[in-house]
Amino acid sequence: MDEQAIIVEYEIEEGRIDAFRALVLDHARRTLAEEQGCLRFEVLEPVDRQGEPIPNRLMVSEIYASPLAVEQHGQNPRLERVRAAMAPLVKSRRLVMARVLDHVRAEEGIRPEHLTAANDD
Repeated sequence: MDEQAIIVEYEIEEGRIDAFRALVLDHARRTLAEEQGCLRFEVLEPVDRQGEPIPNRLMVSEIYASPLAVEQHGQNPRLERVRAAMAPLVKSRRLVMARVLDHVRAEEGIRPEHLTAANDD
């Protein structure tokens, strides 16, 4: 397994979260559509222990099929425009590159929250 992960935590400028959210969600959709090597691209909203959103914070979690796919992502011509559009919206960012060791997948079947009397045989 050669999959690679990119995780970025963004601190957004005050009052700019909606603009940043729209930009990063569009970037995620386009990356998945354009780049065959992008296996997953999630936009995450960090929350505190009570489940309340942490103000002015968003994260992305991306999985790529290989180091080559990460390199190709970095060469996507659209990425330069996305970074330029993000620059005035972002106060700081923390990037983590990682190698995926394993995927833990949920077992197939009905999840407990979907069980009803209608599922009984």
